[in-house]
Amino acid sequence: MNAAAADALMAKYDVAGPRYTSYPTVPYWENVPSESQWLERVGQALGAGDAHGAALYLHIPFCRALCTFCGCNTRITRTHSIVMPYIQSLLTELDLYRRHLQVSPLELGELHLGGGTPTFLTPEELEALLAGLFERVRWRSGAAASIEVDPRVTTGEQLQTLARHGFRRVSLGVQDFDPRVQEIVNRVQSEEQVRAVTQAARALGFDSVNYDLIYGLPLQTRDSVQATMDAICRLRPDRIALYGYAHVPWIKPGQRRFTEIDLPEGEQKRALYELGRERLEREGYREIGLDHFALESDSLWQAQRAGTLHRNFMGYTTAFTRPLIGLGVSAIGDAGDAFAQNEKDLQRYQERLAQGELPLQRGHLLDAEDQVLRRHILRLMTRLETRWEQPDDYTPFLATVAQRLSEPAADGLLELDAAGCRVTERGRAYLRNICMAFDARLARRMPEKVIFSRTV
Repeated sequence: MNAAAADALMAKYDVAGPRYTSYPTVPYWENVPSESQWLERVGQALGAGDAHGAALYLHIPFCRALCTFCGCNTRITRTHSIVMPYIQSLLTELDLYRRHLQVSPLELGELHLGGGTPTFLTPEELEALLAGLFERVRWRSGAAASIEVDPRVTTGEQLQTLARHGFRRVSLGVQDFDPRVQEIVNRVQSEEQVRAVTQAARALGFDSVNYDLIYGLPLQTRDSVQATMDAICRLRPDRIALYGYAHVPWIKPGQRRFTEIDLPEGEQKRALYELGRERLEREGYREIGLDHFALESDSLWQAQRAGTLHRNFMGYTTAFTRPLIGLGVSAIGDAGDAFAQNEKDLQRYQERLAQGELPLQRGHLLDAEDQVLRRHILRLMTRLETRWEQPDDYTPFLATVAQRLSEPAADGLLELDAAGCRVTERGRAYLRNICMAFDARLARRMPEKVIFSRTV
C-alpha cells in the first residue's frame, strides 16, 4: 500500500472507540446487579467446574507522584500510614466473599496485583498482604501470580518477598526512554534502573518479564521511539505491551500538563507503532492480539498458538479463568454474565466494608444478546476471527454485521463471508474498529460527547 492510500485509510478509521476490555463497555453498563445478584453470579461461575480456578485482582492505588499520561485510579501520597488499614480492607473484602460464597479457602488459578504502584508497599507491607491472602486462598495446579512494578521504587527485597510467595511474572512500567518525553509525562527513569529490576527478577526465578510501553506520548518522534526500541532490544523482556496513548483530559486532568500540539496524531502516531512493531518482529517478538508482543519461548505466545489465549480486565492471560474477583478501590470483577466495580473513592470504599457490605458502586447484568456479542468480540481480540453459524453464537443483531463490515472488507481489513470473518494482517491496526461492528449498544446509542480514545 502506498503512503497516500495508507493516509486515507487512517483518516477513515481513526475515530473514537472502545478498547473492549469488556463487552458491554463500561459507559454502557446499565442493568446494575444488587449485592445478592452479583454474589449469585460469582457463585455460579465458581461452581461451573472450571479446571483453572478463579482469578483474583487486587488494586493498590498508591503512587508517590502522578505520571501525567496515566488513566488509572490512583492516590498520590508519600505517607505509609494509610497502607496497613488498606491491606486490612482488602482482606476484609476477601473474607466477605468467602463467607457469602461459602468457600474456604478460595481456589485460585490466577492472581494479579495492579495499580497505582503495588511496589509502593514496603517489603514488610507486602509480606503482611500476601501472608494474609495466602491464609485465605489455595493455588490450583499451574496457577500464575503477577504484579505491576515501577522500576524507580522496586527493590530486591520486595522482589524476594514476591518470589517467596510464588510470583513468577512481573510487568515493568517503562513507557519511553527519551528524557524529553519522560520529563513531560513526569516519569523519569534510566535504562540502568530497568535493567537492575529485570536482572534481579530473573535471578529470583521470575520466568516472564513484561515491559509496558506507550506510543503517541507528547514529544515522541521516530528517532526517540527508535532509541527506546534499541534499549528494549538490549534488555530483551519476554513480553511487551505497546499501548497507544489515550488522551482523555476531560477524564484525567493531569493530562492537561500538555496539549494536543505536543502529541503525534493520526498517521504520525500510527507510524510510531509500526516502527516499533517492525523492530520487535526483527528481534524475534511475535504480535499477539491488540498491542502485545512476546518471544516464542513465552507462555503468552504459546497460548495464542494453542488457542487458549484469554483477555479480561487484567489484559491478555494464558488461560481462561472465571470468575474474576476484583478487590480494592475501583477494582472490577467479572462473573461471565455480570460485571461489578467497587467504589472509586477510598474513604467510601472503606466505610462500606466497615458496614459489612461489599463496596460495589456500579456494574451490569448481561442479557442474552450481550453474552453472544461478548464471545465474538473476545474471539476477535484473542484469535482474530469469529463465526456465527451455530445457534449458540447467533443473535438477531448479527444480521446487520455483514453490512457493517462490508467497507472494512473492501479495504482489505478482513475476510468476510455469510457467517464469519477473519482479520487480515493489514486489519490488525484496525481491530478496535472491527469489533465496533459487533457492538449493538454503541450502534443503538452513540455517545453525545467524546468518552473513548482514538482507535488507531
